Amino acid sequence: MRRRAGAATVLLALLTGCTGGPSLENQGEVTAPPGDSKHLVVGSAGFTESDLLAQMYLLLLKKAGYGVEILSVANRELYEPALESGQIDVVPEYAATFADWLNAKKNGADAPPVGSPDLDTTMKALRSLAAPRGLTVLDPGKAVDQNAFAVAASYAREHHLKTLSDLGKSGQKVRLAAGDECVQRPYCAPGLKKVYGIDVTGVDPKGVGTTQAKKAVQDGQDQMVLTTSTDATLDDFGLVLLKDDKQLQNADYIVPVVNRSRAGSERVAAALGRLNPVLTTGDLASMNEQVDSWRRLPEDVARAYLEDKGLL
Repeated sequence: MRRRAGAATVLLALLTGCTGGPSLENQGEVTAPPGDSKHLVVGSAGFTESDLLAQMYLLLLKKAGYGVEILSVANRELYEPALESGQIDVVPEYAATFADWLNAKKNGADAPPVGSPDLDTTMKALRSLAAPRGLTVLDPGKAVDQNAFAVAASYAREHHLKTLSDLGKSGQKVRLAAGDECVQRPYCAPGLKKVYGIDVTGVDPKGVGTTQAKKAVQDGQDQMVLTTSTDATLDDFGLVLLKDDKQLQNADYIVPVVNRSRAGSERVAAALGRLNPVLTTGDLASMNEQVDSWRRLPEDVARAYLEDKGLL
């Protein structure tokens, strides 16, 4: 009951705009010493992968001696200010995406992106944007969830494709199943043409990694689909990923972001950092599949994974 009451209080504060602390917007570099609160709230963005990461963070922090609860807030426009104000203490984020989001928040929606395919460049930009807001970005691990492109396995065999460069060199005309924004986004159709020389003849607006989009490629209606690197359902549709060998996609490595004044301690960083050398992109894809296809609970999948890796 205490956990439910705490979550309800935080959610009410978020929805009514009654923050638990002063906004750090435009307040300059934060110099207060990092805090080490005994009770921490881990935020989840409400989709499978975020739920899994939040559950793993909870378990690792509990093992380190913290009292922990999870709050699911599906909208970044809500959970990021809550992270700044200390209503949420820790969230799993994606380095390049979060860097660009903070950059747009500071400099406007038309600001040039700061995320890039280079992880070090992306992390430098992200940390410089996060610090004035009272946020600390912990080190990334191995796992990355970024845009990826898949084709039918039979199509890949027929045209000897393993990479996006192979597809460009093949000269095949490609109709791409993706979101309608793919027509303009530099990482999508324009980037495929410019970076890889792929002859994208059109974008079929079926969404990113949706069942409808993957079915269109399976059936031969489209030749390629935009999905993500942790999509665990590709085998179900007879699809395979083509390697982004020229690094068109940004470095969306998974990073914990913490409120510095409440969870910026070395103890928190050490607890969450135990996941870094272990968790891989393939591991995340497998866990996503267990939840989405096998209908297992995220908390059960997360606990089993950490126990298997000797982290609990």
